[in-house]
Order: sequence, then C-alpha cells, then structure tokens
Amino acid sequence: MDDRLLFHVDGELVSADEATVSVEDRGFAYGDAAFETLRAFGGEVFRWEAHAERLARTCETLTLDHGLTDEDLKDRIDETLAANDLADAYVKLSITRGTQPGTLDPHPEIDPTVVVIVKPLPRGGVGGEPPYDGPATLQTTRTRKPSARALPADAKTHNYLNGILARLELRGTGADEALMLDPDGNVAEGATSNLFFADGAALRTPSLDGPILPGITRRTVIEIAEEEGIPVEEGTYTPDAVRSAGEVFLTNSTWGIRPVEVVDGIAVDGDGEGVAGPLTTLLSRLYDLKIEEEYYDGERI
Repeated sequence: MDDRLLFHVDGELVSADEATVSVEDRGFAYGDAAFETLRAFGGEVFRWEAHAERLARTCETLTLDHGLTDEDLKDRIDETLAANDLADAYVKLSITRGTQPGTLDPHPEIDPTVVVIVKPLPRGGVGGEPPYDGPATLQTTRTRKPSARALPADAKTHNYLNGILARLELRGTGADEALMLDPDGNVAEGATSNLFFADGAALRTPSLDGPILPGITRRTVIEIAEEEGIPVEEGTYTPDAVRSAGEVFLTNSTWGIRPVEVVDGIAVDGDGEGVAGPLTTLLSRLYDLKIEEEYYDGERI
C-alpha cells in the first residue's frame, strides 16, 4: 500500500499508514459490514446511483441503519479522490456497524465506521489501458456459492470467506479466477466477477434467481447488448455450456469487460477470432465508448 495515499476514515482524511479501525469493530470481528467497489473515470464515479442503491439494499438486509445520505457518502468519495489528485481510480466504500464489544448479537443503536480507500488505475475509455494483466484463465472450484437462503447473494458484505476459499484452490493451477457453481452444480459466477458467454445464438449469463451478485457492470453490459439488438438470455447453465462456448468474458467494476482465454484447461477460441471473439470485441468497444462519452467528454472519439 502506498503510504502517500490519503484515506477517508469516519469523516477525516488520514494517511494510509495511519488509517485504522478498532479491533472491536464488528466489520473486523465478524465481517458485519457493507461495501461497494467502484471505479472512477475522469474524476467521476461510474454509475454512482446504481452503486448507492445496491449499498442501501445490503444495509437493509443487514438491518444496518447508518444514518448517512447518499450525498454524504458521495462527498466522502469525492473528497478522497480530490485529496489524492486521482481522476482514474479504484474506490472501496465500507460501512460497518461500528465498535460493539461483547456478543454476536448486534446492538440496535450504532455508531457506524465509514471508510473510503482509493488506489490509482489507468485511464479508461477509448484507448485506455486495461487494469488487468491479460485475458483471464478460469478454473471450476470445489468451493461453491452458498444458497441465498444461507447467505444473501445480493448483499456485498465484508464476509468474503467463500470467495477466498475458491481463490485458494487456484494456487498451482495457473488460473487467476475461480468459476464457482451453485449448490446444484450449475454455473454461478467468479469469486469477484460476473460471467458471460456466447454460443453463436445469444449472449448468456447466469440468472439472478441463483446465488449471483447483481453486478453494476453486468447490468451495464446487458443494457448495451439490448440496445444493439443482441439477444441476451439470463438462465441456468452447466459448466459444460461454458467450456464449449465460443466466447467467454468476465465483468466487474475494476476490470470492466475481461476476455477469458481458458476454462478448465480448455482454450476459448473466440469463434475462430482469437481469445476476444467478435461479440466480446464489440461489447468491449461499445463499453469503452460509453465511458469515453460520459466521463471524458468524448475526448478520444
């Protein structure tokens, strides 16, 4: 971590090496916290309203009434970006239930801990440098996504043990993202990403009826595809459907759209067009154009 960075902790900007929370904070002790990972382009947060809505849903699921407005939270993000002179950045906003020593049961009255951390990323948009190191390699893991009845899939909390266990399985495999299945053995998502694939008939992605995080970039890609008249199917799929697909890609707020090169040791041929096949290439270009127009005033168009 760059100690020169400034983070926002409970209303104050502090240096990264001085940014701390209490050992009795419930976010540390139990993972009792909500968070959002966001991407800033040209000094503005990508789709803030959608992120704020998802954060509010997570807090509602946790019964975490932090008492802060979306405007206040956005101000803290903007202050952090400005203090670090960052226009293009990774942003993580966390809200914990605060310091509550004692039992597992949370107290109804809370003094929340609110933290904003940032780190620089390359410029996005047209001609931008990808923030990832090449196409992804996917490996199906034994660790599965839990049922939404056990752990709400639409809640982004600090409890990420499920994804950590999946990523640990990748050690020594050469893969850099886990392909996680649902309790019935159908494809769910990556440890930190949503999954899309194409088979020549439609763009397909696992349905939110399963234990799938409703990703903001996932939604953006679906919207772009529908605007272009590209058929989109949200359904239930076996791992074999992904392994045999002509194109596969992942989405999250940091990566945007990331092509997949290999699934379970099987090369993705991009329908004969290389790793990033024609549909992945088209959607990536349209996504970059959207970012360029909305956050860089069309500077490179």
